[in-house]
Amino acid sequence: MEVMKSARKNDEGEVGSDLSEQIKAATKDNHVRAENTQLMLSYQKGQITLPQYKVLLCSLYEIYKALEEEMDKNSSHPAVAPIYFPQELARLESLERDLEFFFGSAWRKRVIVPAATHRYEQRLRKIGSEKPELLVAHAYTRYLGDLSGGQVLGKITQKSLGLSGREGLSFFSFPGVSSPNRFKQLYRSRMNSIELTQEETAEVLEEAVAAFELNIQVFDDLQKMLSIAAETTDQSEGDGVTTSLFPSSPIMQFTVGLCVALTTIGVGLYSF
Repeated sequence: MEVMKSARKNDEGEVGSDLSEQIKAATKDNHVRAENTQLMLSYQKGQITLPQYKVLLCSLYEIYKALEEEMDKNSSHPAVAPIYFPQELARLESLERDLEFFFGSAWRKRVIVPAATHRYEQRLRKIGSEKPELLVAHAYTRYLGDLSGGQVLGKITQKSLGLSGREGLSFFSFPGVSSPNRFKQLYRSRMNSIELTQEETAEVLEEAVAAFELNIQVFDDLQKMLSIAAETTDQSEGDGVTTSLFPSSPIMQFTVGLCVALTTIGVGLYSF
């Protein structure tokens, strides 16, 4: 087994070997950038809107669908098995409940995602098939990030959207985790026990950085999509267009706007 290099510095400038600490150090700058995207700043200000939340749920659904299907397929892989906690962490069913609450029983036909979400999904599918050990980076950054901020973001969403109960907020709830802090300690301990070569460790760190970048691209694409959709709706109202192309219902107008936005963003960004 090759000796792993770490990104955690001690007082003498040397570094430790815990994989969780290495990922934390390697993604520090990316974490800050993700928190400063327009969508996340809206959350921090307590100003998340219903359109923002709905399109975010759509993208999270596609991302978690890919992640959890690939985790399931590779659950016995030596790098995945130690951090495989479907009962405690799985988000797919929670997202399905939230989407049904906001979009109705036919929600699957109304899921709209931008190009960046497709890139993220395809990356997860690719590494699940070719290098399952890299799923560690995505599982860590997604699950522990959602577990850490779930309670706070859930309350912000509930207040911002004026939701009286917990319906529509299932994504933020982890009923299988009684103590988030203790569970995160267990998760990090399990992850740090994974045996990786030096080369594999470097690849996981690179993938963790890539995971943050993919998330940032999704946030930016969602905001662009919403902006274009809003402009399309405003223009149709300003022009007095009331044909079937732009129905008079504000919800339908916004949906048409999202479709126009997807086309606009897709042409410019869906190339990889």
